[in-house]
Amino acid sequence: MGLLTVICPCYNEEESVELFHQEVMKNTDFFREKGLELEIMFVDDGSRDGTLAEIKKLRERDERVHFVSFSRNFGKEAAMYAGLEKARGDYAVIMDVDLQDPPSLLPEMYSYIEEGYDSVATRRVTRKGEPPIRSFFARRFYGLMKMISKTEIVDGARDYRLMTRQMVDAILSMGEYNRFTKGIYGWVGFRTKWLEYENVERARGETKWNFWKLLLYSIEGITAFSTAPLSIAAFVGALFCLIAFAMIIFIIVRKMIFGDPVSGWPSLVCIILMTGGVQFFCTGILGQYLAKTYLEVKKRPIYLAKEEA
Repeated sequence: MGLLTVICPCYNEEESVELFHQEVMKNTDFFREKGLELEIMFVDDGSRDGTLAEIKKLRERDERVHFVSFSRNFGKEAAMYAGLEKARGDYAVIMDVDLQDPPSLLPEMYSYIEEGYDSVATRRVTRKGEPPIRSFFARRFYGLMKMISKTEIVDGARDYRLMTRQMVDAILSMGEYNRFTKGIYGWVGFRTKWLEYENVERARGETKWNFWKLLLYSIEGITAFSTAPLSIAAFVGALFCLIAFAMIIFIIVRKMIFGDPVSGWPSLVCIILMTGGVQFFCTGILGQYLAKTYLEVKKRPIYLAKEEA
């Protein structure tokens, strides 16, 4: 029989582990009819609660449960990469343990794989339950990425995606340290079917994402899959040079024709502060790309595993 690996990144999710296992295994009979066995690969991302202990309890009862435990918290991107790297299945699916990625969609997702798709991805059509400010900025982010990036990143896209072994191997071949998986999915290509569903509330526990973390994650995505900010910085610099040149001509002509004294130190200070701010902004953009390059050339591992089974 073939094998489907369910990859589940976990960080402080002890309340959800057992329930997630129960919900996923409800699909066992369906996949056996299709000639597939299920296994769950939990990736403990340095949890500080009893998440690993709960996973080990499941492992004792069910040999289909496997896990990788990190030496510290490396982030969800590293956890997803580790899960894909450890997955043995002919197919792999990434799911959140909080059940916001409904396991009940798995049979439908696999049916599209049978039709010849390389991956089946999911996207939320509503953001019910999210703070309005987060939803607003999330939609602005996807709109911005659509304009400045050649890589397809779909609005509302989740990490919940069922993939063939070929696509998994393609993703693993991209061993970059600064990872933005939503962009990597689009960059590697392959034939993808999108499934839409309404937002589902967390079954248990609290979200680990706040506005600041999401903002940093969006910056990661922009710098990973677009060089447009560098072009914008260059354009702004050129624009300010033209404005400065035009103002110099204007002051000279006014002095020659009208004899007006060149005065107004408050406006001069404002102009200096504005141009200085623009310079620092552009330097910050360059710094972001330089920092990413710095981290890449170090060749540090994406994660360190402390324990696995």
